[in-house]
Amino acid sequence: MATEAQEAAKIEQLAHANPDEIEVAAGREKEQLEGWIPSLASEAETREALEKAFDYRGDITITRKDGTKVEGYLFDRRSGATLESSYARVIPTNSPEKVNVAYSDIAALAFSGRDTAAGKTFEAWVKKYWEKKAAGEKNIQIEPEKLD
Repeated sequence: MATEAQEAAKIEQLAHANPDEIEVAAGREKEQLEGWIPSLASEAETREALEKAFDYRGDITITRKDGTKVEGYLFDRRSGATLESSYARVIPTNSPEKVNVAYSDIAALAFSGRDTAAGKTFEAWVKKYWEKKAAGEKNIQIEPEKLD
């Protein structure tokens, strides 16, 4: 719980802070990937889609060429010289055992789970803060949302 002095200092900082001035790292455009089923027609498309799947904060579904599916969170990938030597590492939703899938065995990829990071930027937090402040709420704090 913040003291009144800390709260006043926080309000003063947020009132004058410009996200463009306080952010030193170059950002990148956020893509809406939830529900996306990328084309995996070429090696380059496969590699690019799996890089995006690695950055994605939701579950994905990989359909192997033999028809089996793995649904879960892509937590790692190993990019080799060929698709046969490259692997996606997934924690399945129905098992704690990690699964390795060679890029060459992937027939389809779907961004099937909810993007848990969507709408949870610092700017969104600040916007919510100012909305609560404008509504007259007292003792406002910026806190992260609970995870599902």
